[in-house]
Amino acid sequence: MSTLLIGACPGPPACAAVHTYLFVDGLDVVARSDSRMAGLDPRRLLRPGGPLYPTDMPCTVDVATQEQPEPGPDRLTIRVRLRGETVIWSDLMYPGPDGRPIGEVRFRLGQYLGEVERAYAALEDQP
Repeated sequence: MSTLLIGACPGPPACAAVHTYLFVDGLDVVARSDSRMAGLDPRRLLRPGGPLYPTDMPCTVDVATQEQPEPGPDRLTIRVRLRGETVIWSDLMYPGPDGRPIGEVRFRLGQYLGEVERAYAALEDQP
């Protein structure tokens, strides 16, 4: 099982916009997947019932968009689904610590939902 940690950039003046960091087992999924991408607004991704909340029906979720217009895909998507007490992210393709591609990760439902809710609550505490 993997561990999820979610962070958020505060936006200006540090960055041009607010964006989400998604760390799986300590690795930044967005940056490792495509360095041209930046995570979408955390209020969009993390809101209660939002796109990162798993359901029995698999769904494709946009998690990042291209910051700089260059050839290639302009969105980074993952497939999110719930199987019992396990949240599964698939359709990934980022290098793991050993350089081999990671195509799927699994999280314990309790840890996953706790982290999404913690990260969203942290946003609400910001001015």
